[in-house]
Amino acid sequence: MRSVFVSTLAAVVAAGSLLAADAKPEKGFKALFNGKDLTGWTKAKENEDAFQVKDGAIVANGKRCHLYYTGTNGKTPNYKNFELKVDVMTKPVSNGGIYFHTDYQETGWPDKGFEVQVNNSHGDWKKTGGLYNVQDNKEPFKDDEWFTEHIIVKGDNVQVFVNGKKVSDWTQPADWAGPKDNPGRKLGAGTTFALQAHDPKSVIYYKNIRVKELK
Repeated sequence: MRSVFVSTLAAVVAAGSLLAADAKPEKGFKALFNGKDLTGWTKAKENEDAFQVKDGAIVANGKRCHLYYTGTNGKTPNYKNFELKVDVMTKPVSNGGIYFHTDYQETGWPDKGFEVQVNNSHGDWKKTGGLYNVQDNKEPFKDDEWFTEHIIVKGDNVQVFVNGKKVSDWTQPADWAGPKDNPGRKLGAGTTFALQAHDPKSVIYYKNIRVKELK
C-alpha cells in the first residue's frame, strides 16, 4: 500500500508541475509564445535546427543558436521596464540562458544585454538565476522539473526570482561601462528577449513565456 501511495503522490506532484507550466498568463501579462509555433520569434542564422516546438514548449538542443523575440504584426518590441516570466525545464548536464535588453543578430553570442543563466548540472559553476558574469549564482535548482524564472527590470535595477526565491538583485552603477570583453552588457543596450541553445548535449524546454510592461 505504501508503494502505491508514494507512486500516486509522485504522479499528483508531477501533474501539478505540468499544470503550473501550462497555466495561462496572469493578469496584466502578455503571452509571447503561442505554444504551437514560433510566430513572433526569429532564429539566428546559424544552426537553426537547434530550436523546435514540441508538446507546447520551445526545445533548445543543438549547436550554438539564439532565438529572438522580434514581435508580431510588424511591431518592433521595446521592453525596457518589465516583468518576464518563463517556465523552464532542464535535462541533466544542460546549459542555456534567457537574454533581455538584447537585439536580433545573425550569428554569435548576443553582443547586447544581459543573460540570466539556465544551468543546474552543467560543468559551468554559474547556475540558474544568476546574471551571467555580473552577479553569478552558485546554487543549482533541479533538472527534470519545471521551474519559473521571473525577471524584473525597472530603471537601473534587475531582480531574478526562481520559483519565488530571489536569486539576483543588482543595480547598475551610474558609471557602468560593461565588462571589458562585452561592453554591450548594459541596461538599455537593446529592446527585446532571446533564448539560448548552448551546445548539442544541452536540452532545455521553455514555455508559458509572458511579459508585463512596467512604467
